[in-house]
Amino acid sequence: MVTTVPIRAPAPARPAVEKAPVLLLAVASGLTVANTYYAQPLLEAIARDLGVGATTAGLVVPLGQVGYVLGLVLLVPLGDLLDRRRLITGALLAATGALLLVATAPRIGLVDAGIVLVGFTSVAAQILVPFAAILAADHERGRVVGQVMTGLLLGTLLSRGVAGLIAQVAGWRTVYVVAAVVTAALTVLISRSLPHHPPTTGHRYRHLLVSVALLMAREPVLRLRSVFGALAFAAFNILWTPIAFVLAAPPYGFAEAAIGAFALASVPTVFLTGFVGRLGDLGYGRSLTGVYFAVVLAGAGLAAFGARHLVALTLGALLVTLGQQCVHITNQSEIYRLAPGARCRVTTAYMASYFGGGIAGSALAMTVYAARGWDGVCVLLGCVTAVALLIWATDRLRSSAPVTSPGVE
Repeated sequence: MVTTVPIRAPAPARPAVEKAPVLLLAVASGLTVANTYYAQPLLEAIARDLGVGATTAGLVVPLGQVGYVLGLVLLVPLGDLLDRRRLITGALLAATGALLLVATAPRIGLVDAGIVLVGFTSVAAQILVPFAAILAADHERGRVVGQVMTGLLLGTLLSRGVAGLIAQVAGWRTVYVVAAVVTAALTVLISRSLPHHPPTTGHRYRHLLVSVALLMAREPVLRLRSVFGALAFAAFNILWTPIAFVLAAPPYGFAEAAIGAFALASVPTVFLTGFVGRLGDLGYGRSLTGVYFAVVLAGAGLAAFGARHLVALTLGALLVTLGQQCVHITNQSEIYRLAPGARCRVTTAYMASYFGGGIAGSALAMTVYAARGWDGVCVLLGCVTAVALLIWATDRLRSSAPVTSPGVE
């Protein structure tokens, strides 16, 4: 009699994530992050309504960015310590209140306070992105993250144009009333639709914050991708921060709504993010990072002619935006393979660096623009991108580890 030994069947592969929650995460990310960008085309209207100078009103934008960075450092790590759905809905509920504060503020000090709170609570978008990484199977993570980032980037690019149009028709305060209503509706939808996700760590909050620094020290991929993210977002802000002054000056003379609408020229670039994420899943992210920065450099070259040629300015802005977005998507595809139980803290480490680079880029751009004009801005943009390419080339030369499997470097 022959005895047969049963063969254990392999564990079933994790099924692909359904489309509905991915779509919800993408829409929620875009609408949430848009709250932080509405102010950019509204500064002149805010200054006129509240009777303050342009410099005072201009502080609204960096204060929102400061609030966002504080949220990245203090709020996003809680995504590993608390149920993520409850954390997201709580942040969105607070964002609704902050938006209403801005909409009803009788003086600039309360507007500033509300904007800081809007930035702080809008980091819910950065909890939604790792939520997508958690829901996705390993083989589709880059694609799913890319799809959610498509929504986030659409929110970033469309928000300025939408705000300018609403303000021109109904006033700047209406922008924030509408945003509050949308955010409140989003809070209800997420609380009913997204699954609960339990904590992934038992650390106390103080230890949780310390562990962010330990992750950065321990993970060389996270450090490298954080540098790439900071330089890419610095390049993006170097171009986009002073561009309103170029468009408002001769020979263009654009009004506020037209300046806000100029950002729409870059909207088609966001629809490539899913494709870029799939390239990351296939293991091409490290090699293509250099190509993406080369696209940014080409955009800087075209933008140098933009003070007099609108087509060159438009194409330059499009290429800079496209290259920056591709670097950002690739970075996230890479970092979300690290430390599965600490994805919100990985997000904090990366995004704090990312926005730190963006704030530095904005400050440098305005300083250079005041001293050297648009030509100086384009030279600065080229230099920052060249540094990124040098770091990428150095990493490629030093790296000897081959790709061992698709999507893993």
